[in-house]
Amino acid sequence: MACASFAKLNAASSSWIGQQSFGQRPGSSSARLTTRRVSLPIRASSYKDELVQTAKSIASPGRGILAIDESNATCGKRLASIGLDNNEVNRQAYRQLLLTTPGLGEYISGAILFEETLYQSTVDGKKFVDCLRDENIVPGIKVDKGLVPLPGSNNESWCQGLDGLASRSAEYYKQGARFAKWRTVVSIPCGPSALAVKEAAWGLARYAAISQDNGLVPIVEPEILLDGDHGIERTLEVAEKVWAEVFFYLAENNVVFEGILLKPSMVTPGAEHKEKASPETIAKYTLTMLKRRVPPAVPGIMFLSGGQSEVEATLNLNAMNQIPNPWHVSFSYARALQNTVLKTWQGRPENVEAAQKALLVRAKANSLAQLGKYSGEGESEEAKKGMFVKGYTY
Repeated sequence: MACASFAKLNAASSSWIGQQSFGQRPGSSSARLTTRRVSLPIRASSYKDELVQTAKSIASPGRGILAIDESNATCGKRLASIGLDNNEVNRQAYRQLLLTTPGLGEYISGAILFEETLYQSTVDGKKFVDCLRDENIVPGIKVDKGLVPLPGSNNESWCQGLDGLASRSAEYYKQGARFAKWRTVVSIPCGPSALAVKEAAWGLARYAAISQDNGLVPIVEPEILLDGDHGIERTLEVAEKVWAEVFFYLAENNVVFEGILLKPSMVTPGAEHKEKASPETIAKYTLTMLKRRVPPAVPGIMFLSGGQSEVEATLNLNAMNQIPNPWHVSFSYARALQNTVLKTWQGRPENVEAAQKALLVRAKANSLAQLGKYSGEGESEEAKKGMFVKGYTY
């Protein structure tokens, strides 16, 4: 009896939505029933137009994203490098320097903030989100809760933060945020395991759907870490696998592709590989991966710098914009925009103007790279220093 029941269930489930079951005659009443199509709901419908417009605004010619969403602990490491204590006063002073830079909006279209910064104001009482809006810069917010060990994997991580994300996103929207960031990572030296890749892709897809449902354009960021001594071909292989999984699950979760932005790693050799790749080679491999895996409907590809030097990140971006592609290929840099700024500032009020000018120099360089017009001439030795940190965490 159990086997007979299972056979009936299996036969019933063999009908495809919108198609005819193999065991039915054309014209039969049961066949007519199975040809009835099912309409699947699309998430984010109430915000769809706004999401698309926000994504287009961020992916505007000659502009990219300033990422200043470091956690308080990571921001503390940056401050410690110039001899400052990690407290809210110093974090606020540094972020005020960045976010009140005159003319920043000419080169920067979006700024990713940490939660603390989203609710902060200048010492004069002006909200940081209003400082950004005045420069036509879209405020964004980091929404993940960081990496934790992934049980059952090869010493890999997964990204937490889905619990309560909907309510937090709704509050961030009220505060003025219009896009979100969720960073998860994939490690090539650790495999990567199929479990880790699937977990990264599924988590990103769920986050993206929840973000769109609450009016935030999701930045989709599975960072493939630079750690390792592998060649560029291995990076390409892993990147293709990761992005295939990511877009499969984005589609499964009914994410609107026109209302997302991507933040991929560039396809490079591992940081410990014996041979460095030229910007032209990196551009070729990176765009090969994107063309094989990313739909043209996605409006913007905002690359992370991942520990490259300021000049490396800009040269590689410029090389990608020498090759025709269907997207806005731009930047979403943290250290590759801030390193020289921080060292110029040194925590001294009298250095604020010079530090802001340093930020504009880096922002303009990357703006030119987005347009494919960067030459690299006149760059300082400091800007050429690599910033790779093995096992880097935010």
